[in-house]
Amino acid sequence: MCLLDEVLNWDDEHIVCLSRSHRALDHPLRSEDGLSSLHGLEYGAQAMAVHGGLLAREQNEQIGPGYLAALRQVELNVDWLHDIEGPIEVEATRLMGQGGQFIYEIRLREAGRPLLRARATVMSRTGGSEQI
Repeated sequence: MCLLDEVLNWDDEHIVCLSRSHRALDHPLRSEDGLSSLHGLEYGAQAMAVHGGLLAREQNEQIGPGYLAALRQVELNVDWLHDIEGPIEVEATRLMGQGGQFIYEIRLREAGRPLLRARATVMSRTGGSEQI
């Protein structure tokens, strides 16, 4: 399941992606009530994964599978994503990354309006020493 449409920009510390999938009636996470803002966390997780993949490719390395270990300071500013009219900007900023553990701040916005903010910890399944 790919929820992101494009990468707008990225560098060693952060990535900004754009998505329009939140309006789709056949969205894979949508219930009969709609697409909850909690699902914005998956958009952020996908942006983190893309960021890690881009960094690994730039360094001629491979990134192993990881898992979302923790979510903290989750702020939901809307109840639903399906009724957001415009595209959603998904930003992930790496705050720390060493020893197979990465902490990101994720933010979702629509035309500058904050939709979601959270801190996410991702752990490498191998527990290796990746420095991404």
